[in-house]
Amino acid sequence: MLLATIAGPASAGLFDDDEARKAILDLRAKSDANQRDIASQLELQRRNQADTLNQMDALRQDIARLRGQIESLTNDLTNEQRRNKDFYVDLDGRLRKVEPQQTTVDNQTVTVDPNEAKTYEAALAQFKSSDFKGSIVAFQTFLTRYPQSAYAPAAQYWIGTGWYAQRDYRQAIAAQQLVVRTWPTSPRAADAMLNIASSQTDMADKKGARATLENLIARYPDAPAAATARERIVTLR
Repeated sequence: MLLATIAGPASAGLFDDDEARKAILDLRAKSDANQRDIASQLELQRRNQADTLNQMDALRQDIARLRGQIESLTNDLTNEQRRNKDFYVDLDGRLRKVEPQQTTVDNQTVTVDPNEAKTYEAALAQFKSSDFKGSIVAFQTFLTRYPQSAYAPAAQYWIGTGWYAQRDYRQAIAAQQLVVRTWPTSPRAADAMLNIASSQTDMADKKGARATLENLIARYPDAPAAATARERIVTLR
């Protein structure tokens, strides 16, 4: 009886220890599971952060590449605009060289071809440099190429003046008479008649020179050459 009495509390104590150990083991298991979950979540977060960082780095690289492309395209566009501007400036300059332009010839505004004007000026430059023979050829070539040119009366006048400068008075008279016949309304006509009178005077043909001067005054009374003609007539009396 005593033995049974003692065994009863002892059994109860053992049962409590087993329950406690079981509870401790359960807690440890739960703690380990929680730790594993936390570790798994932390690893997942780390991986997610790594992926995010990688994505951000890739985005930065894409942005840098796009900026480089934009800068390259901007430079290409700027260079293309500059080339286009240079092209149109060059084209405009070329067109100006070939398009007819307005200029003043013998106090009249006319339209002339740039090459026409350049050819005339080249011949005139020869005359001014005292290359009279060369200038005559140049002016004759000019008249062959541009017979209807506004410079034609002046070109023919300089041919006559070139002959006069070489003391070939007959050729000078013939050339200047062509000016008077072909372009009677040109300002060069009065000057041509004055040159004819000069040639006649140098040929000792005072009568012919006087007649030419009188005709000049009658036909072109207001021309500057007429004033010179009036002065010369006095010397021919």
